[in-house]
Amino acid sequence: MAIVLHSSPLLWTRLAAMIFACVAFSLAVHGGRLHHGTGDWCIFCWAFSFAGSLLVLLIELFGLQTRAPVSWKNFPITFACYAALLCLSASIIFPLYFLKGSSGQGEVSIYRIVTTVFSCLATIAYIAEVSISKARPGEVAGYMATAPGLLKVCETFVACIIFVFISDPVVYDRNHALKYCMSVYCICFILSAAIILLCIGECTGCLPFPFARFLSAYALLAVVLYLSATIVWPIFNFDPNHGGSKDRPHFCNTELGLCSWDKLMAVAVLTGVNFILYLADLIYSTRLVFVNA
Repeated sequence: MAIVLHSSPLLWTRLAAMIFACVAFSLAVHGGRLHHGTGDWCIFCWAFSFAGSLLVLLIELFGLQTRAPVSWKNFPITFACYAALLCLSASIIFPLYFLKGSSGQGEVSIYRIVTTVFSCLATIAYIAEVSISKARPGEVAGYMATAPGLLKVCETFVACIIFVFISDPVVYDRNHALKYCMSVYCICFILSAAIILLCIGECTGCLPFPFARFLSAYALLAVVLYLSATIVWPIFNFDPNHGGSKDRPHFCNTELGLCSWDKLMAVAVLTGVNFILYLADLIYSTRLVFVNA
């Protein structure tokens, strides 16, 4: 089996991202002394990014793209976008939980600082890979290399973070309004994830309706749903008239990481972020329909 090695900015960027992610989780495991469940998440982010990049590099190195059971126009950039978001989340969460108040721990603190630095470098490298791989105007590329495809990745990732905050502790079962918000997050996440899987598996042609029109219709539905959730969630969590609390509790200042009130606020902000992402998705998808027409 011949080894194919074409030197390019994409290759070196992908290699750098893989090395940075490898160094990050190696340092964290070796000397970081991660005693909190959040540390496991950060290690997963770096290890998953490293393993995925290694897999992509090996497949391209041995010229196995045509034998891969996925669309190679869509898979590498989809993975790179997820890896960038994972490493970004780890770069934010890790210092929040493991650097805050650890100045007196000597060598352990140094390991954690260097781990954070390499996590940030991995994030930058993956963002650069996405930037190099994304479709240019007039270029024929897979859907996931376009702006709507990359937005789908961001939408599903933000939804996953919302699920983490909303379920630890469970905060959506107090009334029907919050259960409605949870249903919005679930419906939009499932449909966006299904679209990504259809594109990676090259199954969009199997649908009984035009894929581009389905994307526009779904984006419009998601915008309406998320707009309602953006309004409902803060009202029923921060308005005293609806059982909420607008003031941050004092015990939040002493808790490690985010307290329950902080998580409610984070969900409110992330809901707004996803609304903006779906709105941008709708604009791009509508433009795509008119261009194809």
